[in-house]
Amino acid sequence: MKPANPHILTINGGSSSIKFALYEIGEPLKRGLDGKIDRIGLSGTSLTFNDPTRNHPESRSLAVIDHKSAASFLIDWLEAQPDFASVKAIGHRVVHGMQHTAPELVTQELLDELHRIRPYDPEHLPREVELIEVFRKRHPKLPQLACFDTAFHRTMLRVAKLLPIPRRFDAKGVQRYGFHGLSYAYLMEELARLGDPAATRGRVILAHLGNGASMVAVRDGKSMDTSMGFTPTAGLVMSTRSGDLDPGLAPYLLRTERMTTEQFYQMVNHESGLLGVSETSSDMRDLLAKEASDVRAVEAIALFCYQAKKWIGSFAAALGGLDTLVFAGGIGENCPAIRARICEGLGFLGIEVNESSNVKSAPVISPDAGRVAVRVIRTDEELMIAKSVIRVLNP
Repeated sequence: MKPANPHILTINGGSSSIKFALYEIGEPLKRGLDGKIDRIGLSGTSLTFNDPTRNHPESRSLAVIDHKSAASFLIDWLEAQPDFASVKAIGHRVVHGMQHTAPELVTQELLDELHRIRPYDPEHLPREVELIEVFRKRHPKLPQLACFDTAFHRTMLRVAKLLPIPRRFDAKGVQRYGFHGLSYAYLMEELARLGDPAATRGRVILAHLGNGASMVAVRDGKSMDTSMGFTPTAGLVMSTRSGDLDPGLAPYLLRTERMTTEQFYQMVNHESGLLGVSETSSDMRDLLAKEASDVRAVEAIALFCYQAKKWIGSFAAALGGLDTLVFAGGIGENCPAIRARICEGLGFLGIEVNESSNVKSAPVISPDAGRVAVRVIRTDEELMIAKSVIRVLNP
């Protein structure tokens, strides 16, 4: 049998899921087997995967397992796949990287540092580090790379990073970091590939709107400001995350509800956002289907669109105008009604949407004569991880 061409394995670990993909090394990179383990630690845990040599995705149910067990199961399953023997390196998405500005080869020193900074992102970092360590134990000679979500935002203005609290905390790394960086790096590369001049010399707002939602203001290809801050809970309303809140809410709930720190953290990360306001679903598709009969769904959608509109306005002010607006993420790519509502009333910024193009989710949804190019780009964090691995291993 002819040996398989060399591959890169990408791992994108979340708080309750692990996404993976195999890329055949070449020009361009060719995506092969991919999939995810979903609902880790919950009922209904499942492995879903898509093999391009077959016609449809496949799925299998799993017993309720924790993250470490899920990682071990995934390695066992991957090792049984024909292309795994050709994997030359593994790239991991690491949500928080503090001051790291580029992807790095995983060393014991880096792992020790990631263990140390786990309190900065207790939702993601412990699971991501665990994934790296499980793969390292099973395949110690296989190079692994950490690709940091925060790295894209290291160019942010100092004034955008500062939190208005006593300066001594800034020295300890308590500042605004920003996230979704791998998605944003991919979107900027796509903008350049599409020939949009704003990708290198212009003013761009990227809106990654999915279960997690954020925006970034980009000038001349560099992040200037972003909506997420010290943690991924900040900024826009999201599926289950609150986004920005009055800090006085925490002590108020402590006094009146006897809410502990852990309960408050659980609430703002897993019980708030679209789910909290609607009381029915964190999924925008469900809420749009309920609009005609449920005022709570109406208000949840309205809050999401209103806040997105405000962030676009504030970032346009920070950039001194706007040349290109990009929608990405599950909601940004697939919900024409939400894109239209967000853009409604922003004509004073030069933002207009062509209705027929928007309904079709065309690559460009602004009129030909529009002052601002409004685009829909399907983001690909896994491809960005694979590209980053290639760049580090083959400089």
